[in-house]
Amino acid sequence: MAWFDRLRDGLKRSRSGFVGSLGQVLARGRGLSNEVLEEIEEILIAGDVGPSVAAGLVDDLASHARQKSGGGNLLDVLQSGILERLAGCERSLHLRQDGEPTIVLVTGVNGSGKTTTVAKIASRLREADPDLPVTFAAADTFRAAAIEQLEIWAKRVGADLIKHRIGADPSAVVYDALDHTARTGGVLLIDTAGRLQTKHNLMEELRKIERTVSKKTGRPSDERLLVLDATTGQNGISQAQRFHEAIDLTGIVLTKLDGTAKGGVVLGIWDALELPLMYIGVGEQAGDLHAFDAREFVAALFSS
Repeated sequence: MAWFDRLRDGLKRSRSGFVGSLGQVLARGRGLSNEVLEEIEEILIAGDVGPSVAAGLVDDLASHARQKSGGGNLLDVLQSGILERLAGCERSLHLRQDGEPTIVLVTGVNGSGKTTTVAKIASRLREADPDLPVTFAAADTFRAAAIEQLEIWAKRVGADLIKHRIGADPSAVVYDALDHTARTGGVLLIDTAGRLQTKHNLMEELRKIERTVSKKTGRPSDERLLVLDATTGQNGISQAQRFHEAIDLTGIVLTKLDGTAKGGVVLGIWDALELPLMYIGVGEQAGDLHAFDAREFVAALFSS
């Protein structure tokens, strides 16, 4: 299945959810009274676009209606407003061109799809360049399942795996992985813990890993990506703010968009964080993670 069809299928809950509700309100022929505009704003906020974005989109509709040529499809006006507000949110993964290995730190809470995302990014990189050396650092040493899952994916995509025993120091895993990629080059993808035992502090552990990278290589990680579960909505934005304060994130990967009717969270994240949306995911297969394209996303969201 082509990516756009997969994306459109993955967004069907959002399309029948908040986009469907908007279409019903705008199709009633009542005009854009204050009551209707308030109803539209409530639907947008319920769709997780965020209060400020919702207010701006409603202002767009009201302004359009006041114009003498204010006819036309109001859903088209909404689409244009959404695209305008997503301007600048796209960015591709930065791969070094100086012969040094590219270091990608991947973080997020457990259950967000973090480990699977590491594997999917690796799969995309190998698909683009089959000869690219890829290494996984199993730095989530607090969950045996995470290490086992990463080991399976390493065999599947042909990546090297650096791992230690359960409960080992995650920074020690990263140190060894950095040694390995200094020899092999390519890309190092670091899978980190999403929740630690009570005697540990998650954010401090992430800072320690990043300090290890800086001390070992003389520079920070090239990418520090947060994997967010789209079904958490506004709670995900709060998570992102905490992670951003800890390690200065460079981008967002938004997973499980197929599991929510609130696809507007894409807008809410960009508005609140101004962090690039690098990838979006709409399923479990490797091909279900794709580079984010705002125009493609909006077209799939509003397609009939």
